[in-house]
Amino acid sequence: MLTALVRLHDALQAVRLPLDVPEVEARRTTLTQLVDQLEDYVLPRQMSLDAPLLAVVGGSTGAGKSTLVNTLVGRRVTASGLLRPTTRSPVLVHHPDDAQWFGQDRLLPDLVRVDHSTDDRHSLQLVASDTVPAGLAILDAPDVDSVEEDNRRLAAQLLAAGDLWLFVTSAARYSDQVPWEYLKRAAERSTAVAIVLDRTPADAVETVAAHLARMLASRGLKDSPLFTVNEAAIDEEGLLPAREVADVRAWLESLADDSDARSAVVRQTLDGTVRTLARQAHVVADAVAEQVVSLDGLRQSATTAYDDAEEAAVAACSDGSLLRGEVLGRWRELVGTGELLRSLEQRAGRIRDRLVSAVKGTAQQADRVSVALESALELMVLDQAERGATAAYDAWSALDHGKPLLAADPGLGRASTDLRRRAEAEVRAWQATVAELVKAEGPERRTARYLAYGVRGLSVTLIVLALSDAVPTHEEDSGVGAGRGLLEAVYGSELTRDLVSRARADLERRVRALLAGERDRYLGLLEGLAVPDDAAQQVRAAARRVDDRRYEQARPDQDLLT
Repeated sequence: MLTALVRLHDALQAVRLPLDVPEVEARRTTLTQLVDQLEDYVLPRQMSLDAPLLAVVGGSTGAGKSTLVNTLVGRRVTASGLLRPTTRSPVLVHHPDDAQWFGQDRLLPDLVRVDHSTDDRHSLQLVASDTVPAGLAILDAPDVDSVEEDNRRLAAQLLAAGDLWLFVTSAARYSDQVPWEYLKRAAERSTAVAIVLDRTPADAVETVAAHLARMLASRGLKDSPLFTVNEAAIDEEGLLPAREVADVRAWLESLADDSDARSAVVRQTLDGTVRTLARQAHVVADAVAEQVVSLDGLRQSATTAYDDAEEAAVAACSDGSLLRGEVLGRWRELVGTGELLRSLEQRAGRIRDRLVSAVKGTAQQADRVSVALESALELMVLDQAERGATAAYDAWSALDHGKPLLAADPGLGRASTDLRRRAEAEVRAWQATVAELVKAEGPERRTARYLAYGVRGLSVTLIVLALSDAVPTHEEDSGVGAGRGLLEAVYGSELTRDLVSRARADLERRVRALLAGERDRYLGLLEGLAVPDDAAQQVRAAARRVDDRRYEQARPDQDLLT
C-alpha cells in the first residue's frame, strides 16, 4: 500500500492544469488538497501506524476551541480570548514520551517546528505535557469560517491531517453552513468525528443537543459521539471548570489507553481517506485529459493557421505571382524581346563583337532583377506570416483558455519583429545557392552562350524560372519562354528542368522554415505548459493500484492458490 500511495503522490505531483478551462479552479483545488493530504497525513500515517492518535480540534469562530484545548490539557497552551481570530498558528500538545512522532519529517512536514508561541502560519508549535495521555495528541486549528482566507486554508489542511476530528460548535453557530460542509466531507471519507456542543446555556442544552443529533444522523454522522459543555465562568488561567469537559477528557483517555480502539479509529480514518483519494484522483485525471484535449485544440488551430499561410507561400514560389510590377519590368529589360537569345544562336565568330556589347549591360540589368526579386520574396513571406499570426491569434482569442496565453505575449498577433531580417538573409542565401548551382554546371559548358550571359545573368534566369514554373512558356508577356529557351540553349532541356526543380525545392524549404519559426512562437507556449499526454493515464493507473491494495487488505484470508 505504501508503494502504491507513493506512486499516486508522484503521479499527482506531476499533474499540471495550466489552462483556464471551465471549473479548472475547483480541479486545481482538488489536486492541491490531494497532494497535501498525502504528504501531511496519509503517507506519514501509513509509515507510522503505531504513532499517537491525532485529535484535531476545529470548528466555528467563537465556539471556544482554544479554551476547550486549554481546559483538556489543564493549562494555557494556546491563545484564547475575544479577539478574532485567536488561533493563527497551530499548536500540537503531546505527551513527552511521544515527542519523536512529531518531528519535521513526520506529520505536516511543510510546517516548521517551534517550541514557543507564534503567529506564523507556517509554524507548528509543539507543546509537551504529561497531562495528555501517551498515545494521544491534540492539535488546535484555526476557525474553519475565519474571516482570514489563510486561516481557513490552514484549518482545512490541519483537519485533513487528523485521525479524529473534535469538532466544536455552539448553540449560536451549530447550524451554520460552513462547518457542515466540513462535516459532510468527513462523512464522505469516513473520518472519525466527535462533536462538542460548547458554550450552551444549561436550559438550552437538551433542546439544542437533540436538534444537533438529528442533523448529524441525517448527514451520515449518527455514530459520532456528541458531547455537551455548559456555558461556565472562565478562571484566571482561561480555563473552564474541569467538570465541564470531564466527559470529553474521559473519552479521549479511553481511546489512548485502548490500543485496539485507537487503532480502529486510525484505520477507519486512514482507509476512508485513501478510498476518497483514489476516487478523487480520477476527477483530477479527467481534468488532465480535458487539458490535453484543450491543448490539442490550441495546437491544431495554430498549426492550421500557419499551414494555410505556408501552403500559400509555397504556391507563390512557383505560380508566377511574384513576376509582377517592378520584378516583371526588370526581367523584361534583361531578356528584351528575345533578341539576345537569337543573337546567341548565330555563329560565335561572326557575332563576337555583339556578344561583348551585350554582356556589358547584362550584369547590371541582372542585379536590378535580383534586387526586385529579393524584395518581392521578402514581402510575400512577411505577408503570409502576418496572415498566419492573425488567424492563430483570432482562433485563440475566441477561447477563454486561449486569451491568458495571448496576454503573456501581445506580439503574437503580428509577425516577429525580426522576421524581415531573417527573410532577407534566407532569400540572399537562396540566391547564392542558385549561383552555386549555375557555377557547378558551368565549367564544362563555357560556350559563347555561357560566357555571353554570365553567372549572374544565368542565376537570375534560373530564379525566374523557379518562381514561374506554373506559367506557360509560350506567354511572351512574362518573358518566361525566352528565359527557358536561354537556359536550355546553355544546359539542355533535361538539365534545365533539374536545375529549376532543385532551385525551387531549396526556396520552398527556406520559406517553410521561416513560417515554421513563426508557428513555433505559438506551439512553444503550449510546450512550456508541460502537460504530458500520458499524465491522465499515469494518475488513473496509480489510483487503480491503490484500490487494488485496499481490496487485498480487506480480504486478508483470501486463498492465494486460487
